[in-house]
Amino acid sequence: MRPRIVVWSKLPASGMALFPFILVKSHVLKSDKSLINHEQIHLKQQLELLVIPFYVVYLLNYLVNLLRLRNHRQAYLKICFEREAFANELDFDYLKQRKLYSWLRFLS
Repeated sequence: MRPRIVVWSKLPASGMALFPFILVKSHVLKSDKSLINHEQIHLKQQLELLVIPFYVVYLLNYLVNLLRLRNHRQAYLKICFEREAFANELDFDYLKQRKLYSWLRFLS
């Protein structure tokens, strides 16, 4: 699946996956292979959870982390979906061999 990449300069992050799109903050980021791979991992996660439940689990995981850690950045980095994406963003073959629900291994 080749996602459609949309540039949105007001994006609060460098990139974001909103199925079926990848949003990036600038045109330069469209060619950032690790960022695009990271966001493609999120698209795969969204698909396997049928999109809407992904956002519910993502938000709940973030809120639990925030209560526990009391720090936005640390809470974000501990989200299981982010942990999987960051751990594999430089492995450009990861999505070819990724098993379903691989993000579950990153729950803590």
